[in-house]
Amino acid sequence: MKVGAIITAAGQGKRIGTSVPKQFLEIQGKPLLHHTLKVFSFCKLIDYVVLVMPQADVDLIGEDWMKEYGFVRKVVAGGEQRQDSVYNGFNSIEGGTDIVVVHDGVRPFTTSKMITATVEAAQQHGAAITAIPVSDTLKQVLDGFVKQTISRDRLWRVQTPQAFRYTLLQQAFKKAKKDSYYGTDEGSLIEYLGAQVKIVSGSELNIKITRKEDLLLAESLLSRIK
Repeated sequence: MKVGAIITAAGQGKRIGTSVPKQFLEIQGKPLLHHTLKVFSFCKLIDYVVLVMPQADVDLIGEDWMKEYGFVRKVVAGGEQRQDSVYNGFNSIEGGTDIVVVHDGVRPFTTSKMITATVEAAQQHGAAITAIPVSDTLKQVLDGFVKQTISRDRLWRVQTPQAFRYTLLQQAFKKAKKDSYYGTDEGSLIEYLGAQVKIVSGSELNIKITRKEDLLLAESLLSRIK
């Protein structure tokens, strides 16, 4: 089984409020993206990585990332939206790849175990995504006031990694492109195709760095890991 991973690091990080894109912000002396790639380097099932970056960074430092991380085979430019970026990465997947993993470059606290479980579930079921059950109370709000409480039964918060059989994800991208459909994750493209998606247990620690407070949490988590 040949497994390739698309790691997306093409965002501008506007919500975090820094001039440097969040994937390049340093935590403990290393870019956030480094910590994510490090986890993938430890996972024996991952054969190679396609890294997706902003075009300017591909031109400026793309080759440097390939030299430093030998399993990064290609660095490609992102698109206008996340789905476009993943699609650009998908178009650079090597021939003969059976399973494609998609992961956020700013989600450095996944684990080899989580990646492996997702890949194995995708091999068996075709598509698999990591997620955790919703634990907070959910409210539907209208004009600043609570309209109703939403039952959290059977509701899950989606994370990455997500993994798919190559041919299934190819079909999903083809249909989405034909219908001009945009989903918020690749799992939703599989749903739109009409196929089933298997849930794999993620982790509360598998956070996506989006805001400044997330950076503080990431610093704390990394210091504990070390």
